[in-house]
Amino acid sequence: MRFLRASLAAMLPAVLLAIQTQAAGQSCEQLASLALPNATITEARIVLDAVGPNKQPVPAHCRVAATLKPSADSDIKIEVWLPAANWNGKFLAVGNGAFNGTLNFGVGDASMTAALTRGYATSSTDTGHTGNTASWAIGHPEKVVDFGYRAVHEMTVAAKRIVTAHYDQAPKFSYWNGCSAGGRQGMKAAQRFPEDFNGIIAGAPGLDWTSRAARAVQVEKVLQSNESARLLQADRQVLHTAVVNACDALDGAKDGLIENPQRCEFDPKVLACGGSAGGACLQPSQADTAKLMYSNEINPKTRRAIAGLAPGSELGWTDLGWTASARDTGLEQFRFIVFGDPAWTVSKFNFATDIVRAEEVDANIINALDPNLKPFIDRGGKLIQYHGWSDPQISPYNSTQYYQRVVDAMGGASKVNGSYRLFMAPGMGHCRGGEGPDTFDPVAALEQWVEQGRAPDRIIASHATKGVVDRTRPLCPYPQVASYTGKGSLDDAASFVCKAP
Repeated sequence: MRFLRASLAAMLPAVLLAIQTQAAGQSCEQLASLALPNATITEARIVLDAVGPNKQPVPAHCRVAATLKPSADSDIKIEVWLPAANWNGKFLAVGNGAFNGTLNFGVGDASMTAALTRGYATSSTDTGHTGNTASWAIGHPEKVVDFGYRAVHEMTVAAKRIVTAHYDQAPKFSYWNGCSAGGRQGMKAAQRFPEDFNGIIAGAPGLDWTSRAARAVQVEKVLQSNESARLLQADRQVLHTAVVNACDALDGAKDGLIENPQRCEFDPKVLACGGSAGGACLQPSQADTAKLMYSNEINPKTRRAIAGLAPGSELGWTDLGWTASARDTGLEQFRFIVFGDPAWTVSKFNFATDIVRAEEVDANIINALDPNLKPFIDRGGKLIQYHGWSDPQISPYNSTQYYQRVVDAMGGASKVNGSYRLFMAPGMGHCRGGEGPDTFDPVAALEQWVEQGRAPDRIIASHATKGVVDRTRPLCPYPQVASYTGKGSLDDAASFVCKAP
């Protein structure tokens, strides 16, 4: 122990010297007195030996915590981490999940720890409240705005000033990386604050926030009162097997994955049988549930399609339909934001009227549906959006529908693809997981696009079982799909080319 203490003591001056050398501007401690508009820095200190939530080491950094108050009712917490050494000269902000309420220190690839490890200065926000609920929304419209978009923007502005003060130079490039709610945040930034980021990664974005809430609650209401219509785990496996058998080979490669579920016209009623579910059949009411899960609904006022889930996502469903997170988020949305009634229950839900009310109450505060990306594109911004076709939580059709609306608004794909590309991942679940290749590096692809002008024509994804990679596959810019060349292994990305469906 004495030897360890002596070693650490001997190392400390060298580490501190490296930190001071890296920080050409204000030292970490001096940042505590940095003046920022509508903000108070509450902590600025050197962190040398932190360990992340997954026991991964966190590189030495200057940790700056601040509270932002852009409105009288705002209370936005942020942190900015500044590499003590080997800063790459860039900034990468990271997103959150669901209703957030916490900072994203070290969960997954889109986390502060991951960004710091790559040499980035990085930041995260709690979006203006504590706890992953929406109970804070009643009587606090400014907090809804903070959650919807303002917290991320204010964090970004403040973080860039902190980075500039510490290193005595502004970041050469600023990026965003987030999935799920973090994907929605990224899309919102591109739409509302095109100057904030040079490049944005938006994974499985909850951009149609109100619609996902409505669909999850709609199905839950049906199944709460009708247990016989529920698809239990064994039933979901029967359904999934039938769907894959029916649609797997449509792309010319029978590999257990549905490359393009938009071509899959599977009707669950072919599995309906007269008795209780068992073997290879489902009760008629269960087949109706499956059809409801897949189906598009229509907003009766705007006539906008409200998407269901895609064929192939069945193994991620639950006994009450959509995932627990989707159902919980839906309940929170309607209870606290749409109706402002803590006593509101799913049994009160009426799709025809409540989807209209939900969108009108939102007024484009949380939803990220504006197809006008021209200001972002005109500034040279690059956007990589990705989504798993087997996502059971946020419909992948939200992404394909939005992409097509942008193409229509911009006057054609040729005016979009130089700046915005969507990558759909067959068999991938929500952000990661599932039967298909789900591990890839969108940050590297974005860096090459923004910094070197190399647009991502394909992104190689891999799937691993027990830590061993057993399949690779190219993810293609939508609407292209990965097409088997007819030669080589179906588990090798080299056997596939990207081409129009």
